Amino acid sequence: MVLSSKAIEEAIKEGLIEIDPYPNFAKCDTTSIDLHLGHLVSRPREGFSLSIDVSEGKPISPTLQTLYERFEIQKTGYTLRPNQFILAQTKEKISLKILPNKKVYAARVEGKSSLARCGLMVHFTAPTIHAGFEGHITLELINLGAFTINLHHGMPICQLVIEEVAGPVIFSKTQFHGQTVPEGGS
Repeated sequence: MVLSSKAIEEAIKEGLIEIDPYPNFAKCDTTSIDLHLGHLVSRPREGFSLSIDVSEGKPISPTLQTLYERFEIQKTGYTLRPNQFILAQTKEKISLKILPNKKVYAARVEGKSSLARCGLMVHFTAPTIHAGFEGHITLELINLGAFTINLHHGMPICQLVIEEVAGPVIFSKTQFHGQTVPEGGS
């Protein structure tokens, strides 16, 4: 069941969900809240010639931190060229609490159609934010359009759709739990 923006606000007030900074519910859609672009982006380092072995299913964070260089978005913005891929994060820190005998929530990150129409894809895969997650959400951004896109810290970048989880949850931390930088880790 997808939560309405009013139900999201109630779950926050009950302490089941934390979103910092607190969302502006006056500007929310009926079934999602906007999340905003954080101040850091990470882009693949230029000049590397290698192949990444993902046979185990995932590259580990230190590998990603070696392959990417991190930039702070300046006041003039960050220019994303056509076909350029970067990692970024939401300004908001999200916490989907797992508390005894309480409702449990998970979420999905969805792109914004207004940005998609300019060619900006906000995530390729992995839109799921699991119950128990805490941290800033990493976004996989690519400009599929023909023109550059100027990204600004604090701009609405994606939507968070929150759903109630049915059944008991067994929590286990993932490699990205509590992440503070776009490529994972802290």
